Amino acid sequence: MEEEKREFASALERRYSFFDKKRLWLNILLFVITSISAFIVGISWSLSYKYADDLTNNSGISSVSQIIKDPQIISLSIIYAAVLLIILLGHELGHYLSCRYYHVSATLPYFIPAPTLIGTLGAFIKIKSPIARKKELFDIGAAGPLAGFILALPALVYGLAHSKVIPSIPREETLIFGEPLLLKFIGSLIFEHIPTGYDIILHPVAFAGWVGVLVTAFNLFPIGQLDGGHVSYAILGSKSKVIARIFLGALFIMGVFFWIGWIVWALLILLIGLKHPRIPDEQTPLSFSRKIMGFFIFVIFAISFIPDPIKGYNLVDLLKQLKF
Repeated sequence: MEEEKREFASALERRYSFFDKKRLWLNILLFVITSISAFIVGISWSLSYKYADDLTNNSGISSVSQIIKDPQIISLSIIYAAVLLIILLGHELGHYLSCRYYHVSATLPYFIPAPTLIGTLGAFIKIKSPIARKKELFDIGAAGPLAGFILALPALVYGLAHSKVIPSIPREETLIFGEPLLLKFIGSLIFEHIPTGYDIILHPVAFAGWVGVLVTAFNLFPIGQLDGGHVSYAILGSKSKVIARIFLGALFIMGVFFWIGWIVWALLILLIGLKHPRIPDEQTPLSFSRKIMGFFIFVIFAISFIPDPIKGYNLVDLLKQLKF
């Protein structure tokens, strides 16, 4: 009887899930609102880029009304929003199209608008039917980060090529962003030598690419329901639980010493849950080609990962700034 109750409750949950009903209007509405929020945030990055020299010279910047009417600021903001949304959309369509290929039911992407430093909290799709085989799980989990990374790479190259090198601005007057290994490598090719006391002001397209690789790294942590969790489970099976716990602990430690946002990310992961749904063919090994692809995905994670996306915002430094 108890088993029947659980099955009935599970059936009700599936039946009345919010994502069971198609709401194309909601997908479109969230995309439009996210586009607007990304555009608004893009204005600040476009201003920082265009008026970088004025900031270093302590010169006054035009009034807000004049800035908004500036065609270059508007066009740069539109480009920032477009490039960012293309990267995020490519990531989610990688998952969605893989689901369609394997006849796994999934929703269209839902974008999340937010007044953050990038104008959004990302996007997601909801997989509505079980994934039956490990190779399907691997392909669906890997397709999103691969697509997003491939789209972010040319944005970084183009954006860095058009970025500016200016005398350093006092740190208390600006945000200092961390650099993934990928950005450092591309930057070293474009800017052969940057004198001491100078900084790079990113072109808005480069900043969108920076966000793209950061999102890739966020999703590739081998934990629970993250993309990296799917890939890790497909390769390691039940052994992936140990890897997940290690990385979860590392997130909390990095939040203390590098960037407090990692603690928030770890708590969100705990809220979603660390457990990964079992796959019927868990004991069936992946093909050699997929194992090789798994290695490349690990490399992508390594070169995209940023320990301190925003410098000076770790728990230790924030506690030191508090005055009691």
